[in-house]
Amino acid sequence: MLTLFAAGCAEQEEEKTPQGAEPVIIGYPPWDDARANTFVLKQVLESEGYEVEAINADLGAVFQGVAQGDIDFYASAWLPTTQGLYWERYGNDLDYVKNISTGARIGLVVPTYVTIDSIDELNENKDKFNGDIQGIEPGAGIMATTETVVEEYNLDYKLRASSTVGMATELQDSIDNEEWMVVTLWQPHWAFARMDLKFLEDPENVYGDGDNLVIVARKDLSEDRPEVYEILSRYEMELSDIESIMLDLDQGMTSEEAAAKWIENNPEKVNEWLGE
Repeated sequence: MLTLFAAGCAEQEEEKTPQGAEPVIIGYPPWDDARANTFVLKQVLESEGYEVEAINADLGAVFQGVAQGDIDFYASAWLPTTQGLYWERYGNDLDYVKNISTGARIGLVVPTYVTIDSIDELNENKDKFNGDIQGIEPGAGIMATTETVVEEYNLDYKLRASSTVGMATELQDSIDNEEWMVVTLWQPHWAFARMDLKFLEDPENVYGDGDNLVIVARKDLSEDRPEVYEILSRYEMELSDIESIMLDLDQGMTSEEAAAKWIENNPEKVNEWLGE
């Protein structure tokens, strides 16, 4: 069933599901906000006796897997803007379960010592930025939106694909040397807890007014796994909680460790999700 994700990885614990039950499959792309929500939900569901598999794949494969029914749900979709292209492609085959957070944001970000405040000031300062916008993985929604930003603002810049880790490392190196750098970044992200950063204003509003973090599920999940669906329908996470987990991930905790720490410190929220 999961041949689509052979290049991904499954992180799972020993089986807890009653004999004969299928495991719950959660798909997530390689970003820490998705890891945070995925592994909190994984452990919550495991506490209720389910076997859970967390499948890591690129974003397009996650959306496709949920739409095809190979994956039960994805717990951190950025909608309506950042991952909107994937919703347009697969939305008819997905269940928009609920918004779990509001106020998420994407855009171009610079260190606070950079003396410009708006995207439309980039061209006149091209030399200071070496004409580069440092991006992340090429399949990410923020990369597609930033390509539109380059066109709309007629920026004489090259958008460079990398990885999320690579982008953050280069950003930290630039700050250590007090160099100018502009990157594609989003909030929640642990970088805002560790570095002094600011979003550049977007007068053309290409990046939109903000996103929701959304659980999307396969169409028939509510029918054949109603108890799981009920937990998902009660699940909510503040952006600050997600960022706290992301910071633990950046500081070396595994996904399981960071999720377990948050769950231990927030039993009342977990009880609400479980309807207790």
